[in-house]
Amino acid sequence: MKYFKGSFVFTLICLFLAALLGYHMTGTSTGILSTVFICLVLGILEISLSFDNAVVNATVLTNMSDVWQRRFLTWGVLIAVFGMRLLFPLIIVGFAAHLGPVSALMLAIEHPDQYTHILSGAHTAIMGFGGSFLAMVGLKYFLDAEKEVHWITIIEQQLTKLGKLEAVEIGIILLTLLAMSQFLPATEAFNFIIAGLSGLVAFIAVEAIGTILEAPEETTTAVAKTGLGAFLYLEVMDASFSFDGVIGAFALSTNLFVIALGLGIGAMFVRSLTIMLVKKGTLAEYRYLEHGAFWAILSLATLMFVSVYHDIPEVITGLIGAALIGIAAYSSIRWNKLNPEIN
Repeated sequence: MKYFKGSFVFTLICLFLAALLGYHMTGTSTGILSTVFICLVLGILEISLSFDNAVVNATVLTNMSDVWQRRFLTWGVLIAVFGMRLLFPLIIVGFAAHLGPVSALMLAIEHPDQYTHILSGAHTAIMGFGGSFLAMVGLKYFLDAEKEVHWITIIEQQLTKLGKLEAVEIGIILLTLLAMSQFLPATEAFNFIIAGLSGLVAFIAVEAIGTILEAPEETTTAVAKTGLGAFLYLEVMDASFSFDGVIGAFALSTNLFVIALGLGIGAMFVRSLTIMLVKKGTLAEYRYLEHGAFWAILSLATLMFVSVYHDIPEVITGLIGAALIGIAAYSSIRWNKLNPEIN
């Protein structure tokens, strides 16, 4: 429980603020309880949707120094809560409605239904960006020609062989974007392709930053710089994971601040879970847990693309990710029992 002390304190603070917000909006005890309950539900929703994100985060954080791990848990939370859960929707609405940041904020406060409608209208572009970025994350893992450990062997071995082709994952994403755009109206198709390409470029840019900042000698400065590249990678990935949660949250509340508080609770617990996985060495103990997380990422990317045509409940997304990780954990335990001499 020591890894989650900060998360529980953060949760109490958020629920207190939610209670104040509920009182301000309704002036009744029922309104207070309703607002607090919605925040709790949103927090649980965020955790269920982002468990696979925590596992992938842990694989990156394992190679980061304690300093950068702490920075991810502190600065990263601020970026996740106030950046992705509060400022990002305002930026999207401002861009779509040609409004400034202050005007978008006032729209969210005074006309939440109109604000929600505008944000929902950007769904195609948001899913294009997030789907492309997460698909690149998943494909980069499975198309690694040097990858030796396989979980779903019949598939992963073939993907490893395919990974010997230079930049094959980029080609897969481009073909996917082109094929899917053929079934969209002209305006939406254009927005989908541009957003998808932006997600692709964002992944390449973050990878490039990490490569540029790496140094051959293991100096303190080199470690710090490499940590910065990994930190940026984790933040962009968190942004991609949070897209569906941010949009889906409007089904429970149209109040921007209630959503930010609720999803912020979930984001904090996901980061605490990430640190626990790193400190306890869980990834080393569970051989296939990492594989399950990356399969969950590819599944989420696929669902984000599909959601351009059909609405997909967030609960389905969360259940698929949780199921894949659960099966991977079971497979790991089974492998450990069959190979005790290797442990």
